[in-house]
Amino acid sequence: MKFVAVTACPTGIAHTYMAAEALEEAAKAAGHELTVETQGSAGAERLTPQQIADADAVIFAADVEVRDRERFAGKPLVASGVKRAIGGAPAMVAEAEQAALRQPATVGAPGAGGPVDRGPVPGAAAAGGPHFGIKLRGWLMTGASYMIPFVAAGGILIALSFVIGGPEVANKVNGGVFQGVEYPGVTDLSKLWAEAGFAGILFKTGALTFSMLVPILAGFIAYAMADRLGLVPGIVGGLVASAIGAGFLGGLVAGLLAGAVALWLGRIQVPRAVRGVMPVVVIPLVSAFAVGFIMLVFVGQPIAAATRGMNDWLGGLSGTNAIALGALLGLMMGFDLGGPVNKVAYTFGVAALAGAAGGSSTIMAAVMAAGMAPPIALAMATVVRGTLFSKAEREAGEAAWLLGASFITEGAIPFAAGDPVRVIPSMMVGGAVTGGLSMAFKCSSPAPHGGIWVAGLIGKPLLWILAILVGAAVGSLCVIVAKSIGRPQAAGEEVAVPAGSVAAASA
Repeated sequence: MKFVAVTACPTGIAHTYMAAEALEEAAKAAGHELTVETQGSAGAERLTPQQIADADAVIFAADVEVRDRERFAGKPLVASGVKRAIGGAPAMVAEAEQAALRQPATVGAPGAGGPVDRGPVPGAAAAGGPHFGIKLRGWLMTGASYMIPFVAAGGILIALSFVIGGPEVANKVNGGVFQGVEYPGVTDLSKLWAEAGFAGILFKTGALTFSMLVPILAGFIAYAMADRLGLVPGIVGGLVASAIGAGFLGGLVAGLLAGAVALWLGRIQVPRAVRGVMPVVVIPLVSAFAVGFIMLVFVGQPIAAATRGMNDWLGGLSGTNAIALGALLGLMMGFDLGGPVNKVAYTFGVAALAGAAGGSSTIMAAVMAAGMAPPIALAMATVVRGTLFSKAEREAGEAAWLLGASFITEGAIPFAAGDPVRVIPSMMVGGAVTGGLSMAFKCSSPAPHGGIWVAGLIGKPLLWILAILVGAAVGSLCVIVAKSIGRPQAAGEEVAVPAGSVAAASA
């Protein structure tokens, strides 16, 4: 048989390509032909209309909304999250084969078979369609996937500005008092270079990029729900949330509200004469006003008050409370190794970093360190007790050193896919130790991403690296003990994930 597949994960870095390779290998082993479109961070080489038309069935392995999924209408569909494709690709290929036998694909051009459900696909079967919880997760993860590049770019630009221009650069640009010196700020941006220098340019560019986080989050949540109709009201709702201080929580609510309003307006039946102006004028106009009005009058202010209360609470954390928070965030980073819970912890760190200066950057340092520990821990374990791991896992361990150092937690996925019961709890322990130590050492990170490559920007970098190494050592010890107590895996035994997956993802 001939199959086509689409893989996509929130960051578009590791899971996307690991799932693609796993599906390709499984289809080849079953004697089928499969072509994959990877909708990752490096862009996508789209499936051709002819490839889709010739396909007997379609496989979606995605944790975010599949772009332009209308192309696959009329085709038998098997859909799940990327993790299932990584660890259970043969089963998904077998399901696609059965789906093709039960429901022959529509012959001819893609889309000839009628409309296809526009909800997110993770966990959905061909016949039923996803339940609301699955849809909600897909919408939120889509927003996060488009936001993360803004986080990385804006955060690192701001961090570099502090390195070059010192901590007073923010006051030089925005105005204020620093160490007894009062700065008027730059009111005319054409004079930014003359008054604040290169560091000022970096800071202002990064700050403007960072200011788009909430609008982008809200806009692409709405986009996942209502396609292009949701972009305008979503971004407007995000801008309102930022303006009133509702932060990330306000962006989430604005995005969901905008998507619902745009969906409802898009389903209104109108005369043919005005149908052409609906998506260009009427729907953007009405939906933007509706979302802005609701956010400003009803829901925005309570959310802003809750956000301020949370920021005040975070700012007051110290001692054992801060250590406990770091440990909790470390547990979350190790729970699903790049999945939704991991992204919640990461977004929390970014929100703390964006919300205020001062102690908020300690949370970001703890989150980043805890996300780096699991791949390093597993790489360490393959060196210390290689006989407990398969040949494929030992090869994955070689790439996990670099992935972990670069803050790509997904480098631990091949190990978790093959032995989740032993690996995941061990990584949670290691992550908790790392996060707690980072908070105890009061390390800080003005950069929201970058791993070891932004160590020069970290406050107390040696202690931060020590926290990572200690947590990785604890996680490595836990996984070695767990595998030793259980049935040791034979050195030549292969796991479900192809040997080159992680290496391919890192490349």
